[in-house]
Amino acid sequence: MTEDKKIDEEKAFAMMKHSIESGINYFDTAWPYHQGESEPIVGKFLAQGYRDKVLLATKLPSWLINTREEMDEYLDKQLERLQTDHIDYYLVHALNKKYWDNLTKLGLFDFLEKAKAAGKIRNIGFSFHDKYPMFSKIVKAYDWDFCQIQLNFFDTTYQAGLKGIRLAASKGIGVIVMEPLRGGKLVNNVPDDVTKLWDKSSYDSTPAERALRWCWNHAEVQVVLSGMSSMEQLQQNIETTDICEENELAPKEMRLYQKARKIYIERMAVGCTSCGYCMPCPHGVNIPTSLGLYNNGHMFGDKEQAKKEYNWFVKEENRADKCVNCGFCIEKCPQQIDIPTELGKVKNYFE
Repeated sequence: MTEDKKIDEEKAFAMMKHSIESGINYFDTAWPYHQGESEPIVGKFLAQGYRDKVLLATKLPSWLINTREEMDEYLDKQLERLQTDHIDYYLVHALNKKYWDNLTKLGLFDFLEKAKAAGKIRNIGFSFHDKYPMFSKIVKAYDWDFCQIQLNFFDTTYQAGLKGIRLAASKGIGVIVMEPLRGGKLVNNVPDDVTKLWDKSSYDSTPAERALRWCWNHAEVQVVLSGMSSMEQLQQNIETTDICEENELAPKEMRLYQKARKIYIERMAVGCTSCGYCMPCPHGVNIPTSLGLYNNGHMFGDKEQAKKEYNWFVKEENRADKCVNCGFCIEKCPQQIDIPTELGKVKNYFE
């Protein structure tokens, strides 16, 4: 991928070819990736004789669906873009309460059943971005084949978390893990105290290897998705995965992960748990996301990346500078955080 985020087709094709030759057989894409160019590129590559060598996954763009008919329309467009007659693993993308309520009202299950009966999709799943109670509700609402959640040694209780993968496994639902490196945050700018923790141990491995080994250690996990932008990263991940086994990490080693997680948490600037009780803000401030990204900058030592994400994920009308210090949020915060004061710090930090 070049600096302007355009896909380097030659480089992408070489990496996909090498991954197949190395034994990778699960290819994941989605409607919005790379400004909509991911599916067409993957389809173009697979059409060169590779389609039968992989299990292809893509996703229904939940946020774009306004009618039952649009579900079929998007699926048909995706099949065309991917130059195939079926999707092996089809996910309802980025489910949360808002998207779930809308999609189920519009006839999601009818769409999934008919698409499967028609042979357009073979396995039905969903990816998830909300809190555990919502995950539990979705898991129990349908006979899913698989699910995809964010999980890494830091995010053990975030969103679905470890509790979620155990619930899914108990229902016979396959588990795919995304964000094993937390978008690179667990391998870039590693705090000195975390590095010293690992240096004192007898485990000689890179930050990426450690993060991937932790994910693969969980028997419930069947697929780990790691974003790779170079042949070197691809090869390193292949070599790491080749030696990973479930339940291979000793209790002593697992305690090191817990200690590393504790160090990161102690670096948080605000004791916000993102519970959301402070919401909605009467003036539109997205308090949990603003404080969360502020914390990310401190925990992972990358202010510039945190600022980029703040500008990406928080709309201008929902940013910290819209706080008027009304104090409405303070009385609702279980952590008793002086939220207006902290939002002032967020404003200064990102400006």
